[in-house]
Amino acid sequence: MLIMNDIKQIITDSAKKVLEIESIEINNAQKFIDENFADIIIRLSKCSGRIILSGMGKSGHIAGKIASTLSSTGSPAFFMHPGEASHGDLGMITHDDIVIFLSNSGESNEIYNLIPSIKRIGASIVAITSNEKSEIAKYADHHISSKVSTEACPLGLAPTASSALMLAIGDAIAISLFQLKGFTAEDFLKSHPGGALGKNKFIKVKEVMRSISEVPVVNPSDSLKQTIKLITEKKVGYAIVADKLKYLGIFTDGDLRRSILKEASISDEISKWMSTNPFFINEHNLATSAAELMEKNKISSLVVVDNKDDLVGVINFQDLLINKVI
Repeated sequence: MLIMNDIKQIITDSAKKVLEIESIEINNAQKFIDENFADIIIRLSKCSGRIILSGMGKSGHIAGKIASTLSSTGSPAFFMHPGEASHGDLGMITHDDIVIFLSNSGESNEIYNLIPSIKRIGASIVAITSNEKSEIAKYADHHISSKVSTEACPLGLAPTASSALMLAIGDAIAISLFQLKGFTAEDFLKSHPGGALGKNKFIKVKEVMRSISEVPVVNPSDSLKQTIKLITEKKVGYAIVADKLKYLGIFTDGDLRRSILKEASISDEISKWMSTNPFFINEHNLATSAAELMEKNKISSLVVVDNKDDLVGVINFQDLLINKVI
Protein backbone atom coordinates (compact mmCIF):
# COMPACT_ATOMS: atom_id res chain seq x y z
CA MET A 1 0.00 0.00 0.00
CA LEU A 2 1.32 3.42 -0.95
CA ILE A 3 1.91 5.87 1.86
CA MET A 4 1.29 9.60 1.46
CA ASN A 5 4.95 10.48 0.83
CA ASP A 6 5.09 7.89 -1.96
CA ILE A 7 1.95 9.32 -3.56
CA LYS A 8 3.36 12.84 -3.43
CA GLN A 9 6.60 11.65 -5.01
CA ILE A 10 4.71 9.95 -7.84
CA ILE A 11 2.74 13.14 -8.47
CA THR A 12 5.78 15.42 -8.55
CA ASP A 13 7.77 13.00 -10.69
CA SER A 14 4.89 12.78 -13.17
CA ALA A 15 4.46 16.55 -13.36
CA LYS A 16 8.19 17.11 -13.86
CA LYS A 17 8.22 14.51 -16.62
CA VAL A 18 5.43 16.33 -18.45
CA LEU A 19 7.31 19.62 -18.28
CA GLU A 20 10.52 17.93 -19.39
CA ILE A 21 8.90 16.29 -22.42
CA GLU A 22 7.08 19.43 -23.50
CA SER A 23 10.15 21.64 -23.10
CA ILE A 24 12.23 19.18 -25.15
CA GLU A 25 9.63 19.05 -27.93
CA ILE A 26 9.33 22.86 -28.06
CA ASN A 27 13.10 23.22 -28.15
CA ASN A 28 13.39 20.58 -30.90
CA ALA A 29 10.83 22.48 -32.98
CA GLN A 30 13.40 25.19 -33.66
CA LYS A 31 14.28 23.16 -36.75
CA PHE A 32 10.88 24.11 -38.18
CA ILE A 33 11.71 27.83 -37.96
CA ASP A 34 13.28 28.38 -41.35
CA GLU A 35 12.93 30.50 -44.50
CA ASN A 36 9.42 29.13 -45.00
CA PHE A 37 8.44 30.42 -41.57
CA ALA A 38 10.01 33.81 -42.38
CA ASP A 39 8.07 33.96 -45.66
CA ILE A 40 4.83 33.32 -43.76
CA ILE A 41 5.58 36.11 -41.27
CA ILE A 42 6.32 38.54 -44.12
CA ARG A 43 3.05 37.51 -45.80
CA LEU A 44 1.13 38.03 -42.56
CA SER A 45 2.75 41.45 -42.04
CA LYS A 46 1.43 42.56 -45.43
CA CYS A 47 -2.09 41.28 -44.78
CA SER A 48 -4.51 44.13 -45.52
CA GLY A 49 -7.40 42.26 -43.93
CA ARG A 50 -7.61 40.24 -40.74
CA ILE A 51 -5.87 37.09 -39.58
CA ILE A 52 -8.43 34.40 -38.84
CA LEU A 53 -7.58 31.45 -36.58
CA SER A 54 -9.57 28.24 -36.62
CA GLY A 55 -9.35 24.76 -35.17
CA MET A 56 -11.46 22.01 -33.63
CA GLY A 57 -11.33 20.77 -30.04
CA LYS A 58 -8.14 21.52 -28.17
CA SER A 59 -6.57 22.98 -31.31
CA GLY A 60 -9.52 25.37 -31.39
CA HIS A 61 -8.82 26.56 -27.85
CA ILE A 62 -5.21 27.23 -28.80
CA ALA A 63 -6.30 29.02 -31.97
CA GLY A 64 -8.44 31.33 -29.84
CA LYS A 65 -5.50 32.18 -27.61
CA ILE A 66 -3.24 32.88 -30.59
CA ALA A 67 -5.89 35.17 -32.09
CA SER A 68 -6.01 37.09 -28.81
CA THR A 69 -2.22 37.42 -28.66
CA LEU A 70 -2.05 38.62 -32.27
CA SER A 71 -4.75 41.24 -31.70
CA SER A 72 -3.07 42.59 -28.58
CA THR A 73 0.27 42.94 -30.37
CA GLY A 74 -0.87 44.92 -33.39
CA SER A 75 -2.18 42.27 -35.81
CA PRO A 76 -6.01 42.29 -36.01
CA ALA A 77 -7.21 38.71 -35.62
CA PHE A 78 -10.21 36.68 -34.47
CA PHE A 79 -11.22 33.06 -33.90
CA MET A 80 -13.71 31.32 -36.18
CA HIS A 81 -15.25 28.02 -35.13
CA PRO A 82 -15.14 25.53 -38.04
CA GLY A 83 -18.62 24.23 -37.26
CA GLU A 84 -20.16 27.69 -37.21
CA ALA A 85 -18.22 28.64 -40.34
CA SER A 86 -20.12 26.11 -42.44
CA HIS A 87 -23.38 27.62 -41.19
CA GLY A 88 -22.81 31.23 -42.18
CA ASP A 89 -19.68 32.46 -40.41
CA LEU A 90 -17.68 32.07 -43.61
CA GLY A 91 -19.28 35.38 -44.52
CA MET A 92 -16.78 37.02 -42.14
CA ILE A 93 -13.91 36.11 -44.45
CA THR A 94 -12.81 38.35 -47.33
CA HIS A 95 -10.20 37.88 -50.05
CA ASP A 96 -7.86 40.23 -48.11
CA ASP A 97 -7.75 37.91 -45.08
CA ILE A 98 -5.38 35.11 -44.13
CA VAL A 99 -6.81 32.00 -42.46
CA ILE A 100 -4.61 29.95 -40.13
CA PHE A 101 -5.90 26.42 -39.53
CA LEU A 102 -4.65 24.42 -36.54
CA SER A 103 -5.05 20.65 -36.66
CA ASN A 104 -2.74 18.15 -35.02
CA SER A 105 -3.51 15.36 -37.46
CA GLY A 106 -4.20 17.65 -40.39
CA GLU A 107 -7.23 15.51 -41.22
CA SER A 108 -10.03 17.31 -39.39
CA ASN A 109 -13.13 16.98 -41.60
CA GLU A 110 -14.66 20.18 -40.22
CA ILE A 111 -11.63 22.17 -41.39
CA TYR A 112 -10.99 20.24 -44.60
CA ASN A 113 -14.56 20.89 -45.77
CA LEU A 114 -14.01 24.66 -45.45
CA ILE A 115 -10.98 24.80 -47.73
CA PRO A 116 -12.83 24.85 -51.10
CA SER A 117 -15.04 27.74 -49.97
CA ILE A 118 -12.09 29.73 -48.64
CA LYS A 119 -10.23 29.12 -51.91
CA ARG A 120 -13.22 30.54 -53.81
CA ILE A 121 -13.26 33.60 -51.56
CA GLY A 122 -9.59 34.16 -52.35
CA ALA A 123 -8.18 34.25 -48.82
CA SER A 124 -4.78 32.67 -48.19
CA ILE A 125 -4.49 29.60 -45.98
CA VAL A 126 -1.73 28.72 -43.50
CA ALA A 127 -1.89 25.26 -41.92
CA ILE A 128 -0.20 24.29 -38.67
CA THR A 129 -0.22 20.51 -38.44
CA SER A 130 2.00 17.64 -37.33
CA ASN A 131 1.73 15.97 -40.74
CA GLU A 132 3.01 17.89 -43.75
CA LYS A 133 1.43 15.27 -46.06
CA SER A 134 -2.04 15.61 -44.54
CA GLU A 135 -4.99 16.79 -46.61
CA ILE A 136 -5.17 20.16 -44.86
CA ALA A 137 -1.43 20.77 -45.25
CA LYS A 138 -1.59 19.68 -48.90
CA TYR A 139 -4.22 22.25 -49.88
CA ALA A 140 -2.91 25.12 -47.75
CA ASP A 141 -0.81 27.88 -49.31
CA HIS A 142 1.73 27.60 -46.49
CA HIS A 143 2.47 24.97 -43.86
CA ILE A 144 4.20 25.06 -40.47
CA SER A 145 5.06 21.74 -38.84
CA SER A 146 3.99 21.07 -35.24
CA LYS A 147 5.29 17.51 -35.22
CA VAL A 148 6.44 16.01 -31.93
CA SER A 149 8.22 12.73 -31.32
CA THR A 150 6.20 11.91 -28.21
CA GLU A 151 3.27 13.21 -26.21
CA ALA A 152 3.54 13.93 -22.49
CA CYS A 153 0.46 11.75 -22.02
CA PRO A 154 1.83 8.29 -21.02
CA LEU A 155 -0.88 6.65 -23.16
CA GLY A 156 0.11 8.77 -26.15
CA LEU A 157 -3.54 9.72 -26.65
CA ALA A 158 -4.20 13.17 -25.17
CA PRO A 159 -2.60 15.99 -27.21
CA THR A 160 -0.21 17.46 -24.65
CA ALA A 161 3.25 18.16 -26.06
CA SER A 162 1.71 18.78 -29.48
CA SER A 163 -0.75 21.30 -27.99
CA ALA A 164 2.04 23.04 -26.08
CA LEU A 165 4.09 23.25 -29.28
CA MET A 166 1.18 24.73 -31.24
CA LEU A 167 0.80 27.39 -28.56
CA ALA A 168 4.53 28.16 -28.67
CA ILE A 169 4.45 28.42 -32.48
CA GLY A 170 1.56 30.87 -32.15
CA ASP A 171 3.62 33.00 -29.77
CA ALA A 172 6.57 32.83 -32.18
CA ILE A 173 4.31 34.07 -34.98
CA ALA A 174 2.92 36.93 -32.87
CA ILE A 175 6.28 38.12 -31.55
CA SER A 176 7.98 37.84 -34.93
CA LEU A 177 5.14 39.85 -36.47
CA PHE A 178 5.18 42.69 -33.97
CA GLN A 179 8.95 43.00 -34.15
CA LEU A 180 8.78 43.15 -37.94
CA LYS A 181 6.09 45.83 -37.71
CA GLY A 182 8.02 47.87 -35.14
CA PHE A 183 5.26 47.49 -32.52
CA THR A 184 6.09 49.63 -29.45
CA ALA A 185 5.17 49.74 -25.78
CA GLU A 186 2.99 52.76 -26.54
CA ASP A 187 1.13 50.73 -29.19
CA PHE A 188 0.64 47.94 -26.65
CA LEU A 189 -0.82 50.44 -24.17
CA LYS A 190 -3.49 51.51 -26.67
CA SER A 191 -4.97 48.01 -26.67
CA HIS A 192 -4.51 47.52 -22.89
CA PRO A 193 -6.06 50.62 -21.28
CA GLY A 194 -7.40 48.69 -18.31
CA GLY A 195 -5.69 46.98 -15.41
CA ALA A 196 -2.26 47.39 -13.91
CA LEU A 197 -0.57 46.39 -17.15
CA GLY A 198 -2.02 49.34 -19.03
CA LYS A 199 -2.27 51.88 -16.24
CA ASN A 200 1.06 51.49 -14.54
CA LYS A 201 3.75 49.74 -16.54
CA PHE A 202 3.66 52.14 -19.49
CA ILE A 203 3.27 55.42 -17.64
CA LYS A 204 5.81 58.00 -18.77
CA VAL A 205 8.00 60.00 -16.41
CA LYS A 206 6.21 63.26 -17.26
CA GLU A 207 2.91 61.76 -16.04
CA VAL A 208 4.14 61.09 -12.50
CA MET A 209 7.01 63.53 -11.96
CA ARG A 210 6.83 66.66 -9.83
CA SER A 211 6.81 69.64 -12.17
CA ILE A 212 9.24 72.49 -11.81
CA SER A 213 6.57 74.56 -10.04
CA GLU A 214 6.22 71.89 -7.34
CA VAL A 215 9.87 71.64 -6.33
CA PRO A 216 12.24 74.19 -4.76
CA VAL A 217 14.35 75.89 -7.43
CA VAL A 218 17.06 78.33 -6.41
CA ASN A 219 19.68 80.41 -8.17
CA PRO A 220 23.34 79.53 -7.65
CA SER A 221 23.87 82.84 -5.82
CA ASP A 222 21.06 82.21 -3.33
CA SER A 223 22.21 81.59 0.22
CA LEU A 224 22.16 78.38 2.16
CA LYS A 225 19.57 79.97 4.45
CA GLN A 226 17.25 80.86 1.55
CA THR A 227 17.57 77.34 0.17
CA ILE A 228 16.75 75.65 3.48
CA LYS A 229 13.75 77.95 3.91
CA LEU A 230 12.42 77.04 0.44
CA ILE A 231 12.96 73.32 1.02
CA THR A 232 10.98 73.59 4.26
CA GLU A 233 8.14 75.45 2.54
CA LYS A 234 7.87 72.95 -0.31
CA LYS A 235 8.12 70.01 2.12
CA VAL A 236 10.60 68.02 0.05
CA GLY A 237 14.10 66.87 0.81
CA TYR A 238 16.00 68.73 -1.89
CA ALA A 239 16.31 71.89 -3.95
CA ILE A 240 17.30 72.23 -7.60
CA VAL A 241 19.95 74.81 -8.42
CA ALA A 242 19.35 76.24 -11.90
CA ASP A 243 19.88 79.28 -14.06
CA LYS A 244 16.97 79.96 -16.43
CA LEU A 245 15.90 76.29 -16.39
CA LYS A 246 19.42 75.09 -17.16
CA TYR A 247 20.38 72.63 -14.47
CA LEU A 248 23.48 73.43 -12.40
CA GLY A 249 23.17 71.23 -9.34
CA ILE A 250 21.03 69.77 -6.57
CA PHE A 251 21.09 70.35 -2.82
CA THR A 252 19.75 67.49 -0.71
CA ASP A 253 19.32 66.70 2.97
CA GLY A 254 22.57 64.76 2.67
CA ASP A 255 24.35 67.82 1.29
CA LEU A 256 22.99 69.85 4.23
CA ARG A 257 24.43 67.40 6.78
CA ARG A 258 27.78 67.38 5.02
CA SER A 259 27.89 71.20 4.85
CA ILE A 260 27.15 71.50 8.59
CA LEU A 261 29.97 69.07 9.39
CA LYS A 262 32.26 71.33 7.36
CA GLU A 263 31.07 74.35 9.39
CA ALA A 264 29.20 76.03 6.55
CA SER A 265 27.73 79.48 7.04
CA ILE A 266 24.04 80.06 6.37
CA SER A 267 25.09 83.06 4.28
CA ASP A 268 27.22 80.91 1.93
CA GLU A 269 26.07 80.75 -1.66
CA ILE A 270 24.34 77.46 -2.35
CA SER A 271 26.64 76.82 -5.33
CA LYS A 272 29.40 76.16 -2.80
CA TRP A 273 27.59 73.19 -1.24
CA MET A 274 25.42 71.78 -4.04
CA SER A 275 26.10 68.45 -5.75
CA THR A 276 26.74 68.69 -9.47
CA ASN A 277 26.54 65.09 -10.61
CA PRO A 278 22.98 63.79 -10.19
CA PHE A 279 21.31 61.30 -12.51
CA PHE A 280 19.04 62.59 -15.28
CA ILE A 281 16.10 61.10 -17.14
CA ASN A 282 14.08 62.39 -20.07
CA GLU A 283 10.42 63.20 -19.43
CA HIS A 284 9.35 60.92 -22.30
CA ASN A 285 11.00 57.82 -20.83
CA LEU A 286 8.88 55.18 -19.14
CA ALA A 287 8.52 55.57 -15.40
CA THR A 288 9.70 51.97 -15.04
CA SER A 289 13.02 53.13 -16.51
CA ALA A 290 13.26 55.68 -13.70
CA ALA A 291 12.68 52.92 -11.15
CA GLU A 292 15.42 50.78 -12.70
CA LEU A 293 17.87 53.70 -12.71
CA MET A 294 17.16 54.50 -9.06
CA GLU A 295 17.52 50.88 -8.00
CA LYS A 296 20.74 50.38 -9.97
CA ASN A 297 22.43 53.46 -8.51
CA LYS A 298 20.93 53.26 -5.00
CA ILE A 299 19.33 56.73 -5.24
CA SER A 300 15.85 58.03 -4.49
CA SER A 301 15.33 60.84 -7.02
CA LEU A 302 16.14 61.84 -10.60
CA VAL A 303 16.30 65.22 -12.32
CA VAL A 304 13.88 65.30 -15.28
CA VAL A 305 14.73 67.18 -18.47
CA ASP A 306 13.04 67.67 -21.86
CA ASN A 307 14.47 67.06 -25.31
CA LYS A 308 16.34 70.39 -25.11
CA ASP A 309 17.87 69.36 -21.77
CA ASP A 310 15.85 72.07 -20.04
CA LEU A 311 14.82 71.32 -16.48
CA VAL A 312 11.14 70.28 -16.27
CA GLY A 313 10.87 68.56 -12.90
CA VAL A 314 11.99 65.85 -10.51
CA ILE A 315 10.82 62.28 -9.99
CA ASN A 316 11.49 60.35 -6.81
CA PHE A 317 10.89 56.92 -5.40
CA GLN A 318 7.77 58.05 -3.54
CA ASP A 319 6.18 59.27 -6.78
CA LEU A 320 6.66 55.81 -8.28
CA LEU A 321 5.12 54.13 -5.23
CA ILE A 322 2.10 56.47 -5.16
CA ASN A 323 1.37 55.79 -8.81
CA LYS A 324 1.90 52.01 -8.37
CA VAL A 325 4.64 51.90 -10.96
CA ILE A 326 6.59 49.71 -8.53
